[in-house]
Amino acid sequence: MRLSKIIILLITITLTINAATKIKFATVATEGSTWMKVMHELAKAVEDSTNGDVKFKIYPGAVQGDEKDVLRKMRIGQIHSAGFTGFGLGEILPEVRIMDAPFLFNTYEEVDYVSNKLSDHFAQKFEEKGYILLGWAEVGFVYVFTNTPINDIKDMSGVKMWMWEGDPIAEAAFTSMDISPIPLSLTDVLTSLQTNLINGVYISPLACTALQWHTKVKYMLQLPLADSNGAILITKKKFSKLTPEQQNILKYFAAKYLKKLTQLSREDNAKSLELIKKAGIQFTNITDENQLKSFSEAGKKARQSLVGKLFDQEFLTQVENYILDFRNSK
Repeated sequence: MRLSKIIILLITITLTINAATKIKFATVATEGSTWMKVMHELAKAVEDSTNGDVKFKIYPGAVQGDEKDVLRKMRIGQIHSAGFTGFGLGEILPEVRIMDAPFLFNTYEEVDYVSNKLSDHFAQKFEEKGYILLGWAEVGFVYVFTNTPINDIKDMSGVKMWMWEGDPIAEAAFTSMDISPIPLSLTDVLTSLQTNLINGVYISPLACTALQWHTKVKYMLQLPLADSNGAILITKKKFSKLTPEQQNILKYFAAKYLKKLTQLSREDNAKSLELIKKAGIQFTNITDENQLKSFSEAGKKARQSLVGKLFDQEFLTQVENYILDFRNSK
């Protein structure tokens, strides 16, 4: 009897040692999208390089819920890793939302410059919160889509604008433009456009076509509202269960494939702009210097209103100075 128990114990230990570590990963990105194609490549590379000892179980298309839902599940260990937009990242580390601030960036070169400056800082802060930053995966520049044309900033006040429920950045941005946004979850937007509860949204061109929102709007303001940030996180608790070698493999391939994803996302966003134009959506372009200045001032007002809420004045000034330095160097 004693021998049988010993044998069972040895078998149990052996199975435990040989069992693959499964990382449960969630995202709102839809299956078949560039985002998911690259994620599957990343998962396969990690699995192959660890001889199958580290595997991903991927839940795409918001099947695990909105980003707040996913974050709650990560905190209790139901989900281990996720791809977040700035909205979800900000629920963990509010100051990271500076990367989503309205009318802050004009070009992707500026985004890359500031991101490189702040990446180590954010990684350390996320780790202090219990998460490991595996890499950045931006959504891209966000534009305003409406069913009424926007020719100047005053036209914005008449829009029934959607706001991602609980998003302080969006609230600050639209408040600075005299808009009272309508808070809704991401999954309720399409229906709300169909029923005319809202007639304006803000989103990247790629996401707009992927979610079919472009079928319910008529105009796009060809002035980027913001650059939508994104990243992949894994809980520190799950990450610590990997061997040092497995941790290095995961970090290496995450950095490699997320860099690829950012480049592909930028290319896809450009292609999606063409698709949106072919779908009959009219582009409005503001060229008047005074009007452009009005939007820029609204952005400054919005960012300033978030001091003490998401970040402090010193951090905001630092980031704005980084951008000024970059522009002056050009």
